[in-house]
Amino acid sequence: MVWRFSWLLLAATVQAASLSLRSPRFTISALSLTKKPEPLTLGATDTLKLTFQITESDEGKGIQPHQTFLRFYDKVSGEEGIQPVRVTPGGKAKFELNMVRPPASIPPTTDNPLEVSLILGSFAHEPAKYDLFDLYIPASQSPAEHPDEASFHVLPVIKHTFRPEQKLPPQFISAVFAAAVLSPWLVLIGLWSQIGVKVPNLFSPSILPFTTLLGGFEVLLVWYWVDLKLGQVLLYGGILAIPTVFAGKRALYATGEWRAGRK
Repeated sequence: MVWRFSWLLLAATVQAASLSLRSPRFTISALSLTKKPEPLTLGATDTLKLTFQITESDEGKGIQPHQTFLRFYDKVSGEEGIQPVRVTPGGKAKFELNMVRPPASIPPTTDNPLEVSLILGSFAHEPAKYDLFDLYIPASQSPAEHPDEASFHVLPVIKHTFRPEQKLPPQFISAVFAAAVLSPWLVLIGLWSQIGVKVPNLFSPSILPFTTLLGGFEVLLVWYWVDLKLGQVLLYGGILAIPTVFAGKRALYATGEWRAGRK
């Protein structure tokens, strides 16, 4: 059984030519009315059929506006949907809302009604808007949660836990271990004093430059441990290695000469 409702909408009075509706009609089942009905209710399988004709207010001639839209608006949530409507050159239009396959223009719905209005736009006429009726339709189902939904929520604040500062050992313990490190040198010096190691040519002009440059390498290593970076050590070490090679060659040659003279 088809319900049929119809009513006549009066055009607004304006100075320029305006658009009006003629014989608008919408049907759910089989009864015809001549005035705006109470809010309509659609079930999950119902179909709403809306037909109307757009005419000029003065001449009553059917006209095709440049833009025709149905607006579905939920005043509680603020959600709205816009559905374009196709109009013939004679101004006649037809729209069907099948709840089995509702159009994507229907906004998300709850228990609140949708305010259905018609919006007309034309370059040659004044724009028009008609509030048609309130419509109850089944509430929308909740959309499925997106796999990345959790990534777009506020996460807990990251709290960094730093390791406490390292405690220095007592000075006595440090002194004991320092003595343990220096003890081999003390033993070595004591043994040298017993053996009587002799280096008669250590300060000769041929040997002294080489030993001085070797001492420079030791100073460079200590400086690296205190302040320098690896790149700086390699640079300074490369510069210091050049005279060390020549000084070492001269020291070896002089040592060989002394040994050959003693033989």
